[in-house]
Amino acid sequence: MEAAGKLTNVQIELLKLFQYNLSEKQLTEIKNMLAKYFAKTATAEMDKLWEENDWNNDVMKVWANEHLRKK
Repeated sequence: MEAAGKLTNVQIELLKLFQYNLSEKQLTEIKNMLAKYFAKTATAEMDKLWEENDWNNDVMKVWANEHLRKK
C-alpha cells in the first residue's frame, strides 16, 4: 500500500482521461465498463471462495436465516 497523499496507478490513468472533453454518452460507457469490470472481479472472487470452502445453496440459506443482531 502506498503512503497517504500519493496517487494510485488507477487514479493516474483516470486523470489522463481528463484531458479529453467526453460526451455524456462516452462518460456513461466508461462508467459501465468500470462497473462491469469490478462486478466480474467480485464474482470471480466469490466463485473462488465457494470452491475453496465447499459452499452451496444450503449454506446460503442458513446464512440468510441467521440472526446476528445483538439485543
